[in-house]
Amino acid sequence: MSKLYIIPTPVGNLEDITLRAIRLLSEVDFILAEDTRQTAKLLQHLSIQQRMIPFHQHNEHRHTPSIVKQIISGQVAGLVSDAGTPGISDPAFLLVRSCIEAGVEVECLPGPTAFVPALVQSGFPTDKFVFEGFLPHKKGRQKRLKSLAEERRTIIFYESPFRLIKALDEFKTYFGTERMIAVCREISKMFHETKRGTSDELINHYSAHPPKGEIVLVVSGNEESDSPS
Repeated sequence: MSKLYIIPTPVGNLEDITLRAIRLLSEVDFILAEDTRQTAKLLQHLSIQQRMIPFHQHNEHRHTPSIVKQIISGQVAGLVSDAGTPGISDPAFLLVRSCIEAGVEVECLPGPTAFVPALVQSGFPTDKFVFEGFLPHKKGRQKRLKSLAEERRTIIFYESPFRLIKALDEFKTYFGTERMIAVCREISKMFHETKRGTSDELINHYSAHPPKGEIVLVVSGNEESDSPS
């Protein structure tokens, strides 16, 4: 049976994997892994031995056609990223689209992704939100921030700990000094923490306590844009 499974893996605590994901990781014909070394650690923890093929942003365009051919031949593939749900700021879209165009069934399992717990525990409105992922490092960064300045919905970003202070300073410039922000760090891991405050408050904190690990930034929407002009 030709099929591609999109299999979410834990973003932190290894207990956050589903029973179905464990079963499929052992049953598929091969696993497409963003980083085979990282996935090997997870498989070892689960006592699973499985064939892996590297599949990441640097080779996905080159390898997608051959992978689709393998699946069409009758094989079942599982796609995983380093952590979380593939396709959310990780490779998946190109392969999923190519499989659909080739008539291959694609199924994504529900499972871990970093921005959902960050959003819920931020304390900001969750009924409507915008997921931005990683901002451009240079070209288009300022333009993107300017376009989000009037956004009324809660905004979610992914960021590197090395660029956190820069991002907070840019939020201060483009979103104003009163906008509330939640910095969610190391979600589901041992040293997970969430700090909430204005850009100035968070800049002061993280200047004194340099952050480590994966970071999700949740920014409250522009309430002033709700007011009559």
